[in-house]
Amino acid sequence: EVQLAESGGALVQYGGSLRLSCAASGFTFSNFPMTWVRQAPGKGLEWVSAIYSAIGKTYYSESAKGRFSISTNNAENTLILQMNSLQSEDTAMYYCAKGLGTFDSWGQGTQVTVSS
Repeated sequence: EVQLAESGGALVQYGGSLRLSCAASGFTFSNFPMTWVRQAPGKGLEWVSAIYSAIGKTYYSESAKGRFSISTNNAENTLILQMNSLQSEDTAMYYCAKGLGTFDSWGQGTQVTVSS
């Protein structure tokens, strides 16, 4: 059974940083692309960043580019999102998902709140 568990969300001040993690189990983590998706209050899902470590590719939305960094720790089956220069617009529930473009498994999410 595929399981994804996000952690690291918190209340942080404008301009601050956070590191989100997603612990994965139930599949060969290093073989699959992984994605971070977020949902702000009252809004739809927004793709943030993705990584396909097997081919060395990373992808970022325009809002994440230059501020966020996605990586994996394949030895620990962990997906990471380092977020810097956080803005109020980054306030959202952040989810990790297995796949790229289409997803077959999601975590329960971790809340990021940026205070101004």
